[in-house]
Amino acid sequence: MPLLVPLTDTYLRWKATCSDQPQPVPTNNCPSIPSDSYSFTISIVDIFTLQTSAFIHRDVDSLSPAIDLIRASFLSHVPVSPSVAISLRTLEHFRHLCLCKPSFSVKAYVKVICDSYKVPYKCRWRTVLADAFDTYLAILWQVEQRVNAALGRSTPNWRILNSCPPCTYELEDEPLLPFTRMYVLDGGNSAKCMAGLGGRDSDLDAADPVVGVFNTTGEEDTHPEVNADDLMTQVMSSDCSKNWKAAANEEKKHMWSVFDETGIFVSACRHGLLLWVTDMVRSGELAKYPLMIMSNVIEVLGERTLGAYDIGCGFQSTIHASRLGDAFERQKCRMCVDTFHGHAHNYLCQTKNHPNRIVGAGIEDFGTIEHFFSASNTIAPIIQYASSYRHHVFLDLFFKQWDEDKYLNLGTMIYNNYKQALDIVSMESIALAEAKHSLDIQEGDLKTWHQEEIEYFAHLGKEMEWDVHAMVYVELLLKLRDAESQAQSASAHFLSTTPMDYQFISSMGTQSYSGDMAATRKLETQCWYSAEHLATIQQEVISMEVKMGITNRWQPSSPEYQATMKYMSNHQYQCALDNLQRLVVQRLFELQRLNISQTGISCQTRCHAIQNAVKTYNAAAAALSPPRPQLDWLKVSHYSFLEEFNLLQDTRQDVREKMWAKPAICAVIRQWLWIERAKEEIEQCNVEMRRLHTTIIDEDAQFTKCLASLAAEQVITHVAVSEYCSHRRLINMQVLHCISKIHLLPGFSGSNSAGIRKGSRGRTTEDIALSSSDEVEHDDDAVPAVEEVEELTQDIGTLIEYLSDLTLHH
Repeated sequence: MPLLVPLTDTYLRWKATCSDQPQPVPTNNCPSIPSDSYSFTISIVDIFTLQTSAFIHRDVDSLSPAIDLIRASFLSHVPVSPSVAISLRTLEHFRHLCLCKPSFSVKAYVKVICDSYKVPYKCRWRTVLADAFDTYLAILWQVEQRVNAALGRSTPNWRILNSCPPCTYELEDEPLLPFTRMYVLDGGNSAKCMAGLGGRDSDLDAADPVVGVFNTTGEEDTHPEVNADDLMTQVMSSDCSKNWKAAANEEKKHMWSVFDETGIFVSACRHGLLLWVTDMVRSGELAKYPLMIMSNVIEVLGERTLGAYDIGCGFQSTIHASRLGDAFERQKCRMCVDTFHGHAHNYLCQTKNHPNRIVGAGIEDFGTIEHFFSASNTIAPIIQYASSYRHHVFLDLFFKQWDEDKYLNLGTMIYNNYKQALDIVSMESIALAEAKHSLDIQEGDLKTWHQEEIEYFAHLGKEMEWDVHAMVYVELLLKLRDAESQAQSASAHFLSTTPMDYQFISSMGTQSYSGDMAATRKLETQCWYSAEHLATIQQEVISMEVKMGITNRWQPSSPEYQATMKYMSNHQYQCALDNLQRLVVQRLFELQRLNISQTGISCQTRCHAIQNAVKTYNAAAAALSPPRPQLDWLKVSHYSFLEEFNLLQDTRQDVREKMWAKPAICAVIRQWLWIERAKEEIEQCNVEMRRLHTTIIDEDAQFTKCLASLAAEQVITHVAVSEYCSHRRLINMQVLHCISKIHLLPGFSGSNSAGIRKGSRGRTTEDIALSSSDEVEHDDDAVPAVEEVEELTQDIGTLIEYLSDLTLHH
């Protein structure tokens, strides 16, 4: 838009000169307009003054009446020949309403204005306000870009790498955390957008060079060898997440054609600040969307990241199977499932991917995205029928306000997590010590049993590798004996055709030479075939013996041979029993983890899978000689304890005698793991709190220098940068207040002084003095615009004095 730059310049000049209380311009006081003048009178809308018209002075060399309108604090919906203008304060008021109440629509605001003016509502006025608001947001976007450029925040990926100080602002000499970044990703379909009659306004999916790499829908795929949905289907075939909607086949993820954009796929850090957001276009939650996010994570966030996804267990296999697998493994990244969805996964998955089982995850539940989608549901009625442009405009407003709210809440979140972790350690440690004393167990026992539990469930229901090889070896020995018998029989039959009184007969003899030759060659072929078959099997047997390390060939009398033959005869029965054991044991442990193992729910909630396993077992048990007793489904469905499952004694991995399988030990292990995660959370909060503290001090020093430089150069952007810095400093004061509360917590073990960012030159005494003096001066000037003036002023003064002393002492 050619006029956007001069409009932005005029808007900044207006902000620098306008007063807080605009002077009303009554209609009857508008001066007469000479015939040769470019000035004009226009109808206006101002919800604060309720004026109906205003006189607009226009210069001869003015590019557009829109510029003169902004100079007079108004904005029209058209750049040429405007018939009505809306005050900038009215538009700004609507923007604040949209930020604080996303479900507040343009139509609702226009109705409020009409009621204020005591006139009936007309649809045309909604269009006028919407178009003017679009132009106003475009001007604010230009202002934002200039502010970012002035503050040095316009580099690629700056927001990703700096928006969340507790995650990104690494300091010198801070302890090394197990994970550099923790984030969560998921898709939601509340942000749908209806398709227009003329087709898509813009093909967002094809235009995105990153998403296009993982596109699996047709010709736009720039890497046809990467079929993300085929990968998802393959790796989910035996995974616990295969029943989740996000892991369904591609044909099950189509969306009604009436929707153009069917939702958004979102990623955010553990503190809630957004990382990447992408549209889901005419499809469900395809694998290409999280793969695109992971591509950015690997490229931008670096190594040792922990991501949470509701199907994180299976999606990690998808990543390894894609072209991202090598980089993902090389940078030591990993995925897990969030706490909310984790309890719906089977127990085997929980032992590996539940946050409570992951060292370094702390007490984080990774539920950020669920809160995000819960909040974004309010904007759905506004954007569902909007154009593609306005759909993204209102989403962008929501995203920015979400990030600002989450930044404001950083101190509170860290304080709450720190306090919760301290309470867990102080209270649960006493109960754990009493349990360990009563059960006569040590700390090392808990670690050992925990590892045994993980290994047990990792091999639960699987055949042992030695069993498979032993079966193949014994089968080869049986084939070898059959081949030896056939070879001996063929050789004996061939030799038996030679007469005992054999004599050489010349070709002139009377006997039929051709008939004897045909019979002899037939027997000779059979003999050679048997010999070659025997040699082939002998070679296979020798190779197997070398692989298995067998020095003496097993004989029918060997114990290993007899055990394997017995196993082979019961193989089908054993497989059916192992599968039944896997389902029942996992379900009982899941119920025990949820503390509902004695509530009568038992195994009935997964009746279909277990009932099918019971049927398979009964069929295999009936085929044995002698047959084993049948298993009653009604009895199995009411199992609540492992001791009730008597068939476990016939399995290869009887869990009933394991120490970690006892209910009391299970509870102690869970308690111990929860305490360990709480200790990790304390360490994590110590690091994050100090990073946030340092960021605020360094940022304030940067604001001081930047504002001084802009003021000296008399740049028109100074007013916008000053307004941003004032607002940011007020937010930082609240964050610092929460940091000071953390310092006063009983059991606080971190540093109460700021640090030095990695790669920076450090902080000088002059920087500290400038930062502190500017904070005091700024807050005194900005207080009148804030509620609860006296209380806020006292807090600011106390915090500045306290933090300045800490920094100087450091």
